Order: sequence, then structure tokens, then C-alpha cells
Amino acid sequence: MADRVHPHDSPPTNLHDETSSETSETSLKPTSHPGSDKPVPQPGTYVIHIPKDQVYRVPPPENARRYKDLTRRSKRRRPCCCCLCWSLGILTFLLVLIAVTAAIFYLVVKPEAPNYTVDSIAISGFNTSTSSSSSSSLTVSPEFDVAVRADNPNDKIGIDYQKDSSVEIYYTDVSLCNGVLPEFYQPSNNVTVFKTALKGSGVVLSSTVKNSLVAAQSQGRVPLLLKVRAPVKIKVGSVKTWTITVKVDCDITVDKLTANATILSKDCHYGVKLW
Repeated sequence: MADRVHPHDSPPTNLHDETSSETSETSLKPTSHPGSDKPVPQPGTYVIHIPKDQVYRVPPPENARRYKDLTRRSKRRRPCCCCLCWSLGILTFLLVLIAVTAAIFYLVVKPEAPNYTVDSIAISGFNTSTSSSSSSSLTVSPEFDVAVRADNPNDKIGIDYQKDSSVEIYYTDVSLCNGVLPEFYQPSNNVTVFKTALKGSGVVLSSTVKNSLVAAQSQGRVPLLLKVRAPVKIKVGSVKTWTITVKVDCDITVDKLTANATILSKDCHYGVKLW
């Protein structure tokens, strides 16, 4: 007769595993304080994500003072930089505007420099024979009547000669006489010859200058220097410029120092002083 086999019960579970599982489950569950709904995290290492804008904008406490100083400096520099940029921009604009205006003026008006020369000269007041000794000085009071020729070749520009002009004649470095030019307006495409009387009083010639002047007269070639300084205003249409000083230097050689002196050579140089 066969023996009856009774089913065995399932093998007993390891008590140690059950205890470990219960312990792990218990440790994973966050504990909470009585009376509080929020769980309290267990001690450990955590990773906290902070936005980048907060990291860059909020410096550490030890760098806070330096950060404030740098931000203050940058705020101070910004207005200066803006002013400098504006100034450079305005200056560049003005320079470009002036250049364009000058170019247009030159193309429309086509200005030309006036020409100046000496037409005639009459001299009196020189008597070098009164001094008998060659080592003695000589005092003279010369007079010169000079005719200056001014040629304005411009088609659209007039020249207005103002007061406070000066005309002087030199022998070497000694001023012999002086005078002024007449005030007048010279229109475009005009040639004007104006005469001016130059006078000197009590001019002392040293013995060296006197002997040189006597020798030049005996050779028939006396070099003189004529200096003209004339303040003028340039007129284009109805518009006049500011006062410009015309400078004319003429090297003249005459045969003698008399009323019927003849000009042997002349060389005039022209320039302007804008301010």
C-alpha cells in the first residue's frame, strides 16, 4: 500500500532578510516632527541647482566691496566716454562740412591771388655830401612818393582795403620812412594804381650805413626794401569775410636817391595772414 505524501509547507523565510528589508524600508521613509506636515531630510550630501544669473550678480561677501567699486567706476566712465564720442563726432562733422564748403567755393568762385608791384618812386631829403667825415653819422629826413599797382584778376571777388595799413621803406635794416595806404574798394577785374607819400624825420644813419649808401649811389645801384601791410576784407557778392592782412615785400633797386630816380629792378612777394 502506497504511502500518502502530504504537501510540505513553504520553506521558512529567512528571518535576517526580512529584518533587513524592514530596516531599509524604515530608513528610506522620511521622519517628520510632530505637528508638521513637511518631512525633515536626513543628514547627507545634496546637489542644489542655483540659476546662473544669481551666481554672476551676487558676489561672495569677500568680493562685495570690490564689486561695488568696479560698478561705480564703470558708471563714472560711461558719461565721459559718451561726451568724448559726441565731441569727436561733432568735430568730424564740422571738418567735413568746412572741407565741402571750401571745395564748393573754390569750384564756383575760382579765386586768384592779386598782384602787386611798384610803378614809380620819387625820393627827396637825402644829402650825403653834408657830412665831411666818413667816420661820423648822418641825420636825414627822407621823403618817398611811391606809386603801387594793385591788380585784382578775380571775376567774382572784390577787395575792400581797410584802415590801419602801413608802408615802410628800408635800407639794409634801417627804416627810412613810413606811411599808410588810402582806404578804397577794388572791384573784380580791376587794376588800381594808388600813390602814397612816405616821410621820415630825424633818421640817424651810422657811419657804416652812411658810407655804404654813398658807395651804392656812386655805383648807381641803391637797394631798397618796400614793406606793405594792408588789412582787407574779401567780398563775394554781398558777403564779406573777416579782416585779412595782406603782406607785400618788394625788393627795389634805384639808380639814385633823387626825385627823378629810375627803378632798375623790382621783385615783389605776396602773402596773407588769415587771423
